[in-house]
Amino acid sequence: MAAHQIGPNAMTTTPRILIIAGSDSGGGAGIQADIKTVTMLGGHAMTAITAITAQNTLRVTAVHPVPAETVLAQIDAVIEDLGVDAIKIGMIGSAFTANAVAARLELLEGIPIVFDPVMVATSGADLADDATVAAFGRLMDIATIATPNLPELNRLTGKDDPVEAALALVGAHRCAVMIKGGHEEGDVLGDALIEEDNMTSWQGSRIDTPHTHGTGCTLATAIAVGLAQGKSLAQSIGTAREFVRMALHEAPGLGQGHGPMGHHMVRLDVGGGPRLNQVTVTGKDYAKSVAFYRSLGLRQIVDSPDNGYARFEMWGGVSLSVQIDPEEEVAPTTAIYLECDDLDARVEQLARSGLPFEHGPRNQPWMWREARLRDPAGNIVFLYKAGEHRRYPPWRLAKEPVKSDEPSVPEQDEAYQPKRAILP
Repeated sequence: MAAHQIGPNAMTTTPRILIIAGSDSGGGAGIQADIKTVTMLGGHAMTAITAITAQNTLRVTAVHPVPAETVLAQIDAVIEDLGVDAIKIGMIGSAFTANAVAARLELLEGIPIVFDPVMVATSGADLADDATVAAFGRLMDIATIATPNLPELNRLTGKDDPVEAALALVGAHRCAVMIKGGHEEGDVLGDALIEEDNMTSWQGSRIDTPHTHGTGCTLATAIAVGLAQGKSLAQSIGTAREFVRMALHEAPGLGQGHGPMGHHMVRLDVGGGPRLNQVTVTGKDYAKSVAFYRSLGLRQIVDSPDNGYARFEMWGGVSLSVQIDPEEEVAPTTAIYLECDDLDARVEQLARSGLPFEHGPRNQPWMWREARLRDPAGNIVFLYKAGEHRRYPPWRLAKEPVKSDEPSVPEQDEAYQPKRAILP
């Protein structure tokens, strides 16, 4: 194809992630998990679908590979217009497609590539035959990092020792390898990043859940987002691990087998910073404070009356805590705002239950509708509805233009510069 510049989004600060992978009809893994991950981490997901699968949490019932020329057409279409900052490769479909994709991506320069060598679904279904696995070597030759799980690492190398196997891949293909410890036994799991001249390791406790469908896809894609933001491999893996662990904690429990994770609930735990996700207020009476905030609909997640401390969680992952100090003077100079889509009905219900409001819902000049009350210690609490006017009031300051020589994404090694990918 003719050479094309990446188009109007050349200086965007939104990471553009191209995902080359298969579709999971159950929404737990594959393209569906990848898109959710990129979206929740603040990127823009683009896709080249390699296979269509019929699957759920119990089994894979059908696999239909997409012709290689159609896969390449998808890759070309998005890169020539939207551009790309990082690429994630998952289920590849066939050996022919693997070689064709490798040949096309070899033409790119400076674009990080994360290769997740998908071979077997969480349900146990085989998603890559021997010829396809043999073709993975060419994809690892162009990859920045490969992320096999332990069975995949063994199948790729024939070696039982994970470190020895990873070092063999690093030596043969010159890409970094992440050893994932999810298939290990025990309550403590270890992951390791093996590079040509360095090894970095992480440890974490096992999260007891059967709903692990899509963990590998999610991890690899989250790493790609980090690399697109200019983070180092180690930083990208660290953030990706946190995202996966939170998504495991938030698994909604869908399906009868290995269910999907809760990507949709990981909003404020990882990403750009600083993030306002926790507020602490002073209380005077533990029982009264707990009863008050529970009555507003907050879910209590920490109950420590001996320490005079309670923590509550709200929709989206924001938490609020109360620290009891009978001697502390509570100065109502700061207000807590809790947005409610059902403001009027909720206030009416709470008032009928006995909560004393200083005033009911009122329209304010700043285009919010608010009801006001106080907690038992005198802290001011507003229940309100602002909608788009909280972040986008008519008088919002204009967005300053992004300068190419200034960092746009926090916690990165160097100034973020979107890659100018060009395909011949």
